[in-house]
Amino acid sequence: MYSEKVMDHFQNPRNMGEIEDASGVGTVGNAKCGDIMRIFLNIDENGIIREAKFKTFGCGAAVATSSMATELVMGKTVQEALQVTNKAVMEALDGLPPVKVHCSLLAEEAIHAALWDYGKKHGIVIEGLQEPKTDIHEGEALA
Repeated sequence: MYSEKVMDHFQNPRNMGEIEDASGVGTVGNAKCGDIMRIFLNIDENGIIREAKFKTFGCGAAVATSSMATELVMGKTVQEALQVTNKAVMEALDGLPPVKVHCSLLAEEAIHAALWDYGKKHGIVIEGLQEPKTDIHEGEALA
């Protein structure tokens, strides 16, 4: 069973879409379930995330976790956004069924991938951030 918050974020997703000329874009996927998630971030000169949007191809839980992840990172510094974990996403949604926990992991990985892209584009090393491991290629399934 899904919580009311999961259903709300699935049926009324927040921040869906893309950001042209985003500061950072992260695309991740799970080959086992077929979910693909892309998160776009606009980060200002002070390192504050001013806007976050997503495009997700996947199940309702993938859409809900993407939506919640964008809500959780907006207004945060890059370093604070790095601390948004899959557990935080699940807690904000009042939980996920065990078979859907991987969706919250994708949300965390997509945030990290977008932050990595931001750092790479701006020549910034973000303490505690590792290069994302993904076999999803730009434009795949979300074009």
